[in-house]
Amino acid sequence: MLRKTLWFVSFIVASGIFWFGASKPSLVQQEQKPAPPPWVAPSPYPDRIILTWSDDPATTQAVTWRTDTSVTKAVAQIAEAKADPKFTETAVTVEARTEPLSTDLGTAHYHSVVLRDLKPNTVYAYRVGDGTHWSEWHHFRTASTASEPFTFLYLGDAQNNILSSCPRVVREAFLRHSGIRFVLHAGDLVNRGERDAEWAEWFQMLGWMGASVPSVPTAGNHEYARDAQERRFLTTHWRAQFTLPENGIDTLKESNYFIDFQGVRIISLNSNESLEEQTKWLEGVLARNPNRWTIVTFHHPVFSSAQGRDSARIRSIVKPIFDRYRVDLVLQGHDHTYARSVPQEGGTVYVNSVTGPKMYRLNRQDWMQRFAEDTQLYQIVRVMRDRIVFQTYTATGELFDAFEIVKRDGTVNRVVERASAQ
Repeated sequence: MLRKTLWFVSFIVASGIFWFGASKPSLVQQEQKPAPPPWVAPSPYPDRIILTWSDDPATTQAVTWRTDTSVTKAVAQIAEAKADPKFTETAVTVEARTEPLSTDLGTAHYHSVVLRDLKPNTVYAYRVGDGTHWSEWHHFRTASTASEPFTFLYLGDAQNNILSSCPRVVREAFLRHSGIRFVLHAGDLVNRGERDAEWAEWFQMLGWMGASVPSVPTAGNHEYARDAQERRFLTTHWRAQFTLPENGIDTLKESNYFIDFQGVRIISLNSNESLEEQTKWLEGVLARNPNRWTIVTFHHPVFSSAQGRDSARIRSIVKPIFDRYRVDLVLQGHDHTYARSVPQEGGTVYVNSVTGPKMYRLNRQDWMQRFAEDTQLYQIVRVMRDRIVFQTYTATGELFDAFEIVKRDGTVNRVVERASAQ
């Protein structure tokens, strides 16, 4: 009997059930979240490598990456890609700009270069590092100076449970569709813009693709945080980790911009702030547009598709401008549903989409031509001289929506419905 009693006392002490008067751990202590995985922390080796543009996509390429603070002088090396592995002998070294970024998980160094004087429509190999710690060699292709056909990938909000739920969507897109030239992200890339671990998941979602296929991001409301006075500000991660054009209004550098790519003017508005101030700039960019096609992206939809939402203010500000200049396509996020509009007065087609797992209830309305809820999606957009072919796929690769925008000189576009799942 004594042996059994001693065994029971030993068991409850070892199990933490018997405290001998010590205080029980608090509920907060019990519910502490696990520490971030080791790959979230920076090291001397480059990570979070991402291609963007800050200038002409035909002759330049911007590259940004992260290391720990031991790397104070970083470089990129670039050469025309060849089948012969000795292409590295012709590599040119370009010094990077380095800046610290203090986050909730510590301080890291972000490095960026703009590779210039490149040949149009040419495949280049590049790597980044500090002379000792290098990335692998990555490839990218510069844009053509001509209005040649191309394909891009459009993603709605990733935002929540990014690493567990979003890579399957992005990988499905790249596995099924070749020739994607860039990825357009319509805001809410993460849920809390000042949480470094969430950005770590976002970069893991892109993986090698982010280092080989440029991204065109637009800022969502979840890329904003609040300071001690409760004033909203764009996360400090944004400009540190993305090297984007500074051709927007002065107060919104790198979150309001445009890029010209092979006959398309792609315009990113920041719908989180100063939207009225962006309208004069927008009209100038549209009036002086030498391209045949115009695509605009921003986060908050002109036509809301989720229950309990209406973007009346945004609609009143930008839609008359889009109608007047016959903007072809507007790509948005925010409402965590899918909705594609009937053509509006200027022929514009509006699309809201969602890539991540967070879903809202759909508010079905007359302006919708096609719609969905509780569905993770990606969009493949093929641009040709006289038509844009738009296809929406589910996370498991089923075609959900398909249509074409046909350019008609001197009048509004014609939209043609194509076969899609019912």
